[in-house]
Formats: sequence, C-alpha cells, structure tokens
Amino acid sequence: MREAIRFGVARGLFSNEAGMGSTPHAHALAKVKHPCDQGVAAMIGVFIDTFVVLTMTALVIISTGAYTMTDASGAALTGAPLAQAAFNSVFGSFGNIFIAVCMLFFAFSTIIGWYFFGETNVKYLFGKKAVPVYAVLAIAFVLLGSVMKVDLVWDLTDMFNGLMVIPNLIGVLALSGVVSSLSREYDRQGRLRGPQANAGRRGK
Repeated sequence: MREAIRFGVARGLFSNEAGMGSTPHAHALAKVKHPCDQGVAAMIGVFIDTFVVLTMTALVIISTGAYTMTDASGAALTGAPLAQAAFNSVFGSFGNIFIAVCMLFFAFSTIIGWYFFGETNVKYLFGKKAVPVYAVLAIAFVLLGSVMKVDLVWDLTDMFNGLMVIPNLIGVLALSGVVSSLSREYDRQGRLRGPQANAGRRGK
C-alpha cells in the first residue's frame, strides 16, 4: 500500500503537475471574464490527463496482461517498455512505433512548456538579461538527462517535483480565502445569468 501511494503520487505529479504551481504561469496569460473560468479549464485538463488518458493506459496494460511480462534479463517491465509491450501484444510492431511517437511529442512539448515556465520565473526574479544564461543551463541539463540512467532521472524528477509542492501548497493555503471568495462570487454570477437571460428573451 505504501509503495502504491508513493508511486501513484509521484507519477500523478509528473503527469498533471496538480499542486506543483507550474501551470499557473500559462493560465495567468489567458483572457477570461472571471478567474474561475480559467480555473475550471485547468481542472478539466487535470481530469482528462489523469482520469482519462492514464486510466486508459492502465486498462490496456492490465487487460493485455503486459504487467506479467519480463525483459531479456528476467526483470519485470516498467515505464515505456511496459506500455510498448501492452500495445505490441495487440497491434504488433505498430504498438512500439505508436508509443515511441507519443513519447516523442510528449517529451518535446514538456521541454518547451517547462522552459517557458522557467524563463518566466527568471525574467521576474533577475530580469531579461538573465534569460540567455538560463537558456544555456536548460539545454545543458536536457543533454545531461539524456545520458543519465533512467532510474536516476526518475528519482531526481520525483525529488524535485516534491520540493516544488511544498512551497506551492503553503501559498495555496495562504490564498485559500481569496479562492473561496472568488468561487462564491462566481456561483452568484452563475445563478444571476439564468434569470437575466430569460428576462432578456421575454423582453424581445
């Protein structure tokens, strides 16, 4: 149970980043009438990513029995090889290609997104002059991560993701009153829209 919770939380953070405070950089740029409009969009993204995409992947692995497969050394399959084995058992070699292409787009979009988040922070903290230095460091770490052992990369990812959660949750708790106030305001506006809309239609 402990290991299930540990890896569930770690992979959940890696997948949707809920509670880490990373995606607000992107959501803050949205042009909406009310902050809760973008908040709802953010929650829908987490739902689709976690409860739809990841659940479908898990069901594929379970239904195909891929979780019982082992590699050439007899070790249990994990990560991408596990998903590839599951799809490969049904679609043949196309399964490997499909997962590889999905991972390519996922990894590329993740690097671009996280670079943008980091650049936004660097601009705010140190100004635009520090961006080139940050860009060089980002590229260096991408190259370093590509040659490191996979298990070490996962461990470092889990550690840094966990460290991001701690200060962000403190901020979330500190701003909980603001969120609650905006949510109540949003609900009131939602209840008022109906009667006003109906009155407008009756006036016509």
